[in-house]
Amino acid sequence: MSFRALDAGEILRTLERLRQRIEERFPGSGLGRVATDLCGVGRDCASGAAALGRPHWPLRIGTAAIGLLALVAIVWGLVRAARLVDTGQGIGIDDFLSGVESVINEFVFLGIGTWFLASIEGRFKRREALRQLHVLRSIAHVVDMHQLTKDPDRLLAPTPDTASSPERRMSRADLGRYLDYCSELLSVTGKLAALYVQHLQDPAVYQSVNEIEDLTSGLSRKIWQKITLLERVAN
Repeated sequence: MSFRALDAGEILRTLERLRQRIEERFPGSGLGRVATDLCGVGRDCASGAAALGRPHWPLRIGTAAIGLLALVAIVWGLVRAARLVDTGQGIGIDDFLSGVESVINEFVFLGIGTWFLASIEGRFKRREALRQLHVLRSIAHVVDMHQLTKDPDRLLAPTPDTASSPERRMSRADLGRYLDYCSELLSVTGKLAALYVQHLQDPAVYQSVNEIEDLTSGLSRKIWQKITLLERVAN
């Protein structure tokens, strides 16, 4: 087994084990449902990232065929013009040179057209990768919403609830475990995003993955600040 690249299978197994832990500790909780959704998204990401890393052969073959046909047409026109000059069929050297200039222009347009067709595959893969990465970014924010009201300050300095205060029934140990699960979910989300840069080398995808990793790291830091406060309660 290589330790130089992320193993999608190991990530999925870690995520499934995390889902089981959450469900066993907090059965029927919203965080458990988020973990279940993330398991499904993780499977899609693992297969999707691997698929985007493979060549899209129908598109490549079609692009090569179009480029080859255009090149053959240009060469055939050039050869035909040269034969007409040799046989003296009313085409002078000036006409031939004008034709050559036209052929050169056609070569330029052929190159531009071929580059455009060749870039279709990359643009298609980039769009699909960004679409899937957007789902991971959304899940990271959903995880953050679940830990938002889990405030350890209430254990340090209890204050009376208002009519709109969220219910706080967790013990210190359960609250710490819940926050730790949120941090783990964010970490796995960042690892799922990183799968795409292993298979697809695209600047826009790199940027999106880096943004997700920065997002999950920042949210996780907020959670660990709360966990640190809980440790003060224990002491």
